[in-house]
Amino acid sequence: MSPRTGVDFDIAEIPFSMRGSWLDLSPVVALNNRQDDIHLVSHQSGMHGILRLVPERDGARVSTENSATPATLAWRDEEGGRIEAVFESLDTIRLRGQGLQLRLADAGGKLTPFTGTFLFRDPRDGSAIFTSYESGRRYRVTSISGELRFDGAEALGAHSRAVIASGADGWELAVEEFESARVPYSTSNNFEALVARSAAAFDDYAELHSSWRGDAPDAAERAAYVLWSATVAPRGFLRRESVLMSKHWMDKLWSWDHCFNAFAFAPADLDAAMDQFLAPFDLQDASGALPDSITHSEVLYNFVKPPIHGWAFTRIRERANSEIDRSVVEEVYLKLARWTRFWLDFRRAPGHALAHYQHGNDSGWDNSTAFDNDRVIESPDLAAFLVIQLDVLAELATELGVEGAEEWADERDTVLSALLELWDGEHFFARSVEDGRRSKTTSLLTLLPILAAKYLPTEITTKLAADIAEHVTPWGPATQRLDSPEYESDGYWRGPIWAPSTVIIEDGLRRAGHVELADRVSEGFRSLCERSGFAENFDAVTGEGLRDRAYTWTASAYLLLAHEASVRRPTSRHPTAG
Repeated sequence: MSPRTGVDFDIAEIPFSMRGSWLDLSPVVALNNRQDDIHLVSHQSGMHGILRLVPERDGARVSTENSATPATLAWRDEEGGRIEAVFESLDTIRLRGQGLQLRLADAGGKLTPFTGTFLFRDPRDGSAIFTSYESGRRYRVTSISGELRFDGAEALGAHSRAVIASGADGWELAVEEFESARVPYSTSNNFEALVARSAAAFDDYAELHSSWRGDAPDAAERAAYVLWSATVAPRGFLRRESVLMSKHWMDKLWSWDHCFNAFAFAPADLDAAMDQFLAPFDLQDASGALPDSITHSEVLYNFVKPPIHGWAFTRIRERANSEIDRSVVEEVYLKLARWTRFWLDFRRAPGHALAHYQHGNDSGWDNSTAFDNDRVIESPDLAAFLVIQLDVLAELATELGVEGAEEWADERDTVLSALLELWDGEHFFARSVEDGRRSKTTSLLTLLPILAAKYLPTEITTKLAADIAEHVTPWGPATQRLDSPEYESDGYWRGPIWAPSTVIIEDGLRRAGHVELADRVSEGFRSLCERSGFAENFDAVTGEGLRDRAYTWTASAYLLLAHEASVRRPTSRHPTAG
């Protein structure tokens, strides 16, 4: 089958990159910072716009329109000039142009002893070398055909630094990212061959992870591209191939988002799913805590993320088409046990059965209204997650034939009894660890115990489902009740629809037997993604995409829900795509 390269995307919303690379091409260079020009962006040592790529004619900037597919990025102007880019390898991008020049300029513009970029001509091969303090890497521009003119070579201080590619019959060049030194650039691949190779690689990936997509492939293929392009090779603190949240400014792996990306991979590539699942466990600290987040050059431990990992491991096993090796199950058991002991040993106040969050960030719901009254709280979602995780540990201990099953089960029962103390007959509530003051109960966060439906009385799960229905809009479950005074359309966790809460709620409803409502949640969210893409979150009323616009857990949630819908209705086309 010939590669499918027809799916396109907006470069302002989804960066142009490839699986494994720490580079991308995008006008987005920092938090909420979108430039007029596309930049070469590196995600090593942080997110840094390194080079500004400016199309020119006769030295003057030219207005162009951009188009992008998984294989190529192109600039075109009204007079027929064209520039194209393709990834040659994880650290090398090829560019070529006809009828337009390209200025590759230092994105910063100022060089100090500790910041900025220095440009010089390498006397070995005549290539241009940009050295960046911000990324700590070098960027070599080598001419393959045409001419390469220098502007500001060896200049210091505030000065323009650029190389300009031109040629009467067109030009072509390569841009490489590397550390200290590399042999002169050479290649035997022509541009068309690189395009075909990249297209085929993505086509194989999309087919692997969305073979069910049927007659309406574009949304699924864009979701697959968001994942493919945000994947980075092992480097720095990330010891496995890992999917970042985005190659925009949310270029981290947080210690609960990785679970949702693992779900998307589980049916077709179990090894990739387990790499995603285990990535933060590689950096588990002495207390058993997982890091809050991991990037190339940074690991943060000042917050944690919720213990959804027992549930997540069960979901991966449910979705996988093959068995997980016993050695891997043993590894998961040991690491999951240490993670659980962190909550039981270090996050329970003396005499308390329930673990607590110390800030909204610990829950993943940074500014949820459940934290308005107090920040250090015993929260029903945390208790429910731990009930599930303790039960999973008891089951794994039995499966593996190791000691501890009875102790884990006893802890499960203790936490479950304490969770029911947070039920007032109408709502689950969180409470202050210090004085027991109750939280507000208009956040979807307090309804997440639906995930633990098998352990709860039917009258509680029935009421939870009814309350969840009050949050559900045509696009899915709003994180804050729309009729509450705290609701904000772009309020982060105070209103917008998010992928992880949607997946948790949908799964909980289905496990509780509220299948019709679960179907509504799934259908609404899938329609939302097909309409508005894969943003970090969405306006619950209008469906507009908000914040970072290329978010992997959103793409994974879409692939998860769409795949499971196709399994439930195997004779239909993709259920909600038009």
